[in-house]
Amino acid sequence: MDVAIYESVFNIMESLLPEYDMFGHIRERSGSKLDGIVPTNTYRCQDGKYIIIGANGDSIFKRLMVAIGRQDMADDPQYAHNNGRVKHEAVIDSTIEAWTSQHTFEEVLKKLEDAEVPVGPIYSIADIVKDPQYIARGMLETVTLPDGTALRLPTFVPKFSETPGRTRWIGPPLGAHNEEVYKGLLGLTDAELRALQEEKVI
Repeated sequence: MDVAIYESVFNIMESLLPEYDMFGHIRERSGSKLDGIVPTNTYRCQDGKYIIIGANGDSIFKRLMVAIGRQDMADDPQYAHNNGRVKHEAVIDSTIEAWTSQHTFEEVLKKLEDAEVPVGPIYSIADIVKDPQYIARGMLETVTLPDGTALRLPTFVPKFSETPGRTRWIGPPLGAHNEEVYKGLLGLTDAELRALQEEKVI
């Protein structure tokens, strides 16, 4: 297997290269939204959590608008297709967030899942460590520090069936190689090293 992290990311950047190659368009930063496909964005809920909604298909957009009580927008011809929605992106996004901001994350998630609108959480690390899928996939590994404290670390990916990989060594304690570096490599004397330690330089 030969793969680099940047290659993996580059391969999922959708139309970035064709847009440039065909039209000379250089896509710039656009925050949490997905340019040119409306609505696809993150929205704040009443409890301060954020949720991502990808209702960019014509029929999905209608289901979203009905679910949030905006039948008028579901029926409006100017929003019927993506090209029209792109022109009114700010109005659509503000309408959606006006609704999500009145409901908790769990309420929004259930309502939109019931309406068959693609929706998902924006995870914090606190959410990740409780997620059954992360746990089932073995994404969290517990190691023991020299003082006996248990500490969770992310595990390795990809996982191979016969050699899934694990953390065999968590590294040396802080300052374990000070003498080797300062005296052996830099040539400091014992007195100079002690002085640096007393002055809390090292």
